[in-house]
Amino acid sequence: MWKYHTMNVTRQQFCEMGDDGCVPAVNGRRGQVADLIADQSLSARSVLATALLGAPQPHLTVGELVAMASLFGISDGAARTCLWRMVSNGELSSDDGTYALAGGLLERRQRVDEASRAATTRAWDGTWELAVVSLERRSAADRLALRKAATALHLAELREGIWIRPDNLDPDRLPTLRAVLDRQCVHFHNAATDIPAETVRSLFNLDDWAADADRFTVALHNEVDAEAVGAEDFAYWFALSVAVVRHLQLDPLLPAEVIGKDWPGHELRSAYRRFNEVFQQRLATAFR
Repeated sequence: MWKYHTMNVTRQQFCEMGDDGCVPAVNGRRGQVADLIADQSLSARSVLATALLGAPQPHLTVGELVAMASLFGISDGAARTCLWRMVSNGELSSDDGTYALAGGLLERRQRVDEASRAATTRAWDGTWELAVVSLERRSAADRLALRKAATALHLAELREGIWIRPDNLDPDRLPTLRAVLDRQCVHFHNAATDIPAETVRSLFNLDDWAADADRFTVALHNEVDAEAVGAEDFAYWFALSVAVVRHLQLDPLLPAEVIGKDWPGHELRSAYRRFNEVFQQRLATAFR
């Protein structure tokens, strides 16, 4: 097992530090979303993978990656060692000083790209998709793998071993993750249910997701209009981008009949695409 260089970011550090450029400085309006993007453990692997996941193309030069890692206090040597290990693990490929995503990370980029684009859903006929665990014995690793796969597929756990959602998404979406469910569950489509609306809101955590989406949208608009561009700004934008993408991936993508037409996911995606365009332009100027 590889051991990576890690920098822990606590909420207090996130809000109060930043003089050395290692931790994003958050004050004033940036402090309004500090609780959403702080308390993260940023390893060299996490920073490098995220840089590649958010780049216009799934490849960057070693110089660009080392520069990005330096924003988080990760040394040149630690970054290069991590890149070598990621290549050895099949997560990256290397060609003449350029590193590209491979394997599971390349599949993850597809999910990131999909999360930031306008949601692709089908017209909903009022029926539901169910995945019910059918295996009698499962290891802890199996249970964890199922939970991660079901969450990524936007299913919610009604109770132990029963995952549900409105049947308005492509049934063949994310085939690698779908295969995890296929191994452990039986599937039902076009199912009818009288599940109360308040239960749906609770299962999919709609109120909290929407409230955080509104806060992220305001934060993204603020940063697009920001004038100062320094190391602390880049570190903050990087952390904000990571947090927003993670939040978008948790959008349950429910039909309008369930969540209404004013669901904030649409506005958040639009704000993120504009922010990321500006962020990538600034990166190109600063590091390339």
